Amino acid sequence: MRIIVIGGVARSLIGFRGPLLRAMVELGHEVIACAPDAPPEIHARLTEIGVRYQHIPLARAGLNPLRDARTLMALRRLFLVERPDRVLAYTAKPVIYACLAARWAGTTPVHGMITGLGYAFGTDSRRQELVGRIVRALYRQALKRSAGVFFQNPDDRSLFDRLMLVPDEVPVTLINGSGVDLAWYQPKPLPPEPAFLLVARLITEKGVREYFESARQLKALYPKARFMLVGALDENPTSVKKDELDRWQVDGVIEYLGRLEDVRPAFTVARVYVLPSYREGTPRTTLEAMATGRPVITTDAPGCRETVVDGENGLLVPVKDVVALKNAMERFILEPELA
Repeated sequence: MRIIVIGGVARSLIGFRGPLLRAMVELGHEVIACAPDAPPEIHARLTEIGVRYQHIPLARAGLNPLRDARTLMALRRLFLVERPDRVLAYTAKPVIYACLAARWAGTTPVHGMITGLGYAFGTDSRRQELVGRIVRALYRQALKRSAGVFFQNPDDRSLFDRLMLVPDEVPVTLINGSGVDLAWYQPKPLPPEPAFLLVARLITEKGVREYFESARQLKALYPKARFMLVGALDENPTSVKKDELDRWQVDGVIEYLGRLEDVRPAFTVARVYVLPSYREGTPRTTLEAMATGRPVITTDAPGCRETVVDGENGLLVPVKDVVALKNAMERFILEPELA
């Protein structure tokens, strides 16, 4: 069977889908992995596991009609040439344009995986609401004849049902996220000092500014506490800007570790993992943190709340609530036995 897997970021083909791709190959399938601009090391790692890489032009953020038309046409050509037996696409643009391209090409329908809703489903600005209306209309058209839709949490599924984005005849499956490799993420001893970590794209919706503000207040009270941040600046409209990130570091509040290919060393030096996200599919980083034996502070938001039993393996706080987040973090400083 020939299977095409399409993602919006090349590194995610290995970081998030590597075990899945490897399993497909081991079952005897021919696998083609598609994403924009894979760096040589990702290309090489895909080749190592027997997966063929195919570049597709795709701008992950924004709604530029000309760029998106190029994506749609490139996917149609890919489907016509390769004639896949199955197609799996994940994240918004790959799902939408792969579904539309498959209908246009008359090839096999696409399975879509909704891994989170992101910027397009926010309501913080008129621009965001406009983008949301466009994206919802595109989803509604794209999913009409999809082979099936995977959701990673019940809230996203309920929202798509309420907005009538998935027709009744399209199969829907609820899965518990993408999982993590427990042989790779193993429990490690907790450091003795209070040390907090956030791993995320540096965008508003991940709660990075709430994390900074909580860290700023706590650093004034507990100078020995550490507040680490891992992740890259992003092209998303709500991304933290470089000068803002620089100020956080100059102030001595945030230890910025950059974007890491391997986040395990960061988890090792952290005592508590923090993800103040506004909404997720199923956040992979909280699973990684728990696999390494770290308690988690996250939000009582779709996707996030599924990973934490409040008071058992972590704490839940309201979305966008700096006071509650700061108080939860402070509990782990004052009551180290909680970890």
